[in-house]
Amino acid sequence: MSEQLTLQINDRFIKADTTLDIGNHRLMITPPLDSDYWIMRVPLSDKQAVVAFPKFTTVGIGFQYEDDDWNVNLPYQCEAREIYNHIRRNKGDDSIPDESCVKAIEMLKVTISQMMTTGELQV
Repeated sequence: MSEQLTLQINDRFIKADTTLDIGNHRLMITPPLDSDYWIMRVPLSDKQAVVAFPKFTTVGIGFQYEDDDWNVNLPYQCEAREIYNHIRRNKGDDSIPDESCVKAIEMLKVTISQMMTTGELQV
């Protein structure tokens, strides 16, 4: 793999309110999602990227554009290969090497962990 992967931070990201209080109970709901709902991403081609986004009390990782299923992702705490195996059906472009996807996921995992440790990222 000779291509250069670059991690991008979405400085304009606004986290959606995903909680609804009903009496003494708090419900967690899925926010309105679209291809711009990401806090960081690693582009893999001009048409696809791996993204990280708030998912309830953690950060989920999936493909930015999901043709097969709009809700295919796993928490960043999972192993990179496990995440890729789970989300690969949404890759949408067989010319993107599998190892590039795994590397992109690893990049996201490292950055998320660092930002959570420093408090730069809170979910």
